[in-house]
Amino acid sequence: MICVAAVALQGVATAQSKIGFVNTQKIFDESEPAKRASKKLEGEFAKREKEVNDLGNRLRIESEKFEKDSPVLSETQRLQRQRVLADLDRDFQRKQREFREDVSQRRNEEFAAVLQLANNTLKEIAAKEGFDAIFQDAAYANPKLDVTQKVLDALKSK
Repeated sequence: MICVAAVALQGVATAQSKIGFVNTQKIFDESEPAKRASKKLEGEFAKREKEVNDLGNRLRIESEKFEKDSPVLSETQRLQRQRVLADLDRDFQRKQREFREDVSQRRNEEFAAVLQLANNTLKEIAAKEGFDAIFQDAAYANPKLDVTQKVLDALKSK
């Protein structure tokens, strides 16, 4: 009897709560601050990306040239060109890895700021509209609980 009353009271308390959820990935994909952060990153890394791509193209061209010339090269020439290609490949791999790591680190920094802004905006919406809880990235939630568009709209002005 007491368990039934507790469940009934819990249902009443839940019925009075206002909850929502927000899709963080959608915020990262569609919000104005996230788009600005992406453009900033593209501009910041465009030159290095071109350098890495150019080095990769050079490695590919040199490898193709070596394959074509290999039958007519002496053993000494072949070994020398293989060493040059190996050095070029190591340099390419290193620069590519460093580039990816730097991009990843800066992306994390920029998108942490976007997430902080989105969370602050979400808190403002929750306070203004009387939400008791807003969850991020629910495994499932009824679409009428989704407040993502409200956050996106509020972020347009920030």
